[in-house]
Amino acid sequence: MSYQVLDNIEAIADELRAGADEGDKLGRLPDGMAKSLKHTGIIRLLQRKKYDGFEAHPREFAETVMRTASLYGSAGWIGGIVGVHPWQLAFADPKVQEEILGDNSDTWQASPYMPGGIAVPTEGGFVMNGRWQFSSGTDHCDWIFLGAMIGGADGKPLMPPQGLHVILPRKDYEIVQDSWDVVGLRGTGSKDIIVKDAFIPDYRVMRSAEVIDGTAAREYGVTETLYKMPWSTMFPLGITSATIGICEGVLAEGIKYQRSRVGANGTAIKDDPYVLHALGEAAAEIDAARAQLLSNVSRIYDLVDAGKEIDFETRATSRRNQVRSAWRAVRAADEVFDRSGGNALRMDNPLQRFWRDAHAGLHHAIHVSSTTYHAAAMASLGIVVPPGPLQVMI
Repeated sequence: MSYQVLDNIEAIADELRAGADEGDKLGRLPDGMAKSLKHTGIIRLLQRKKYDGFEAHPREFAETVMRTASLYGSAGWIGGIVGVHPWQLAFADPKVQEEILGDNSDTWQASPYMPGGIAVPTEGGFVMNGRWQFSSGTDHCDWIFLGAMIGGADGKPLMPPQGLHVILPRKDYEIVQDSWDVVGLRGTGSKDIIVKDAFIPDYRVMRSAEVIDGTAAREYGVTETLYKMPWSTMFPLGITSATIGICEGVLAEGIKYQRSRVGANGTAIKDDPYVLHALGEAAAEIDAARAQLLSNVSRIYDLVDAGKEIDFETRATSRRNQVRSAWRAVRAADEVFDRSGGNALRMDNPLQRFWRDAHAGLHHAIHVSSTTYHAAAMASLGIVVPPGPLQVMI
């Protein structure tokens, strides 16, 4: 049933391609495109069936995000990021689920989860202040998940740090409209968010540690395999899927452009064995990146479905493979772009936009390879990974 969403994306493919330049100029998705994307159901793929969601296999979610991103990177990015929030909402307090989705199951929720605010305990909840960057798709969202730290009366974080994910309605935060002037993923509208003295009732607050270790899902009696998946597998999935999909867009546009191109030495590219070799190798690498990410999430899903514990080593290996698939795809996309000549740089050539978007996608914190590879290697050697940076997002 959920593959119907992929068919719906195909039905608006021309609209996504045609609206890409406008989206980049606006610094957000055009309203018409956002409406069409909403109607495809992409954001409801991981949403509970109770609220007209599909409860799709995460592999299907990833495949749909990839295809969307291959048409317009910013649209796919929003599909991947905004699309994962209904998954987390599924194990939030039922009261906030009903608030957000009870009247309109197509209500979008933004983020980010970085702890950009301080939440001070008060009677019945918290009072929060802060500023956050990179809220993708936020102009078309009515609620938001924000990361925060619990603070004391002095407004400073308590030690040791205690993280929260808090959920706010649109009236309780400000979108900074001139805060997204960037080189890539321009159409995502990943703007800054400001919160001033907002009261957040307890039922709209999730403890970060409980989200990440699965306690939150168990607390509310979630039984579906989808909602028992590790946060460290699901949160990166949409982001990396979008990045790989964008690289597929680089490849598709690169091949299209090279069909009739003549190189600087006067040889038609279709007759140039060096360029053809590079294109063939790049295509294989991007396919390998896609296969690695999809098999990665499918393996974790199967383990969860079988009732197996997903230990730290397994999670670290999964994160390692997810990060590697993104880097592999973007490096292959470089090989395509670097052999496309000077005219690939022209702003009327879609190839340059896909290339810029691919590199912007790689800049997301979830694609930092250093600590992830370090932790995965330590775990594989049976070395206990100490709390701190090496365990972040694993």
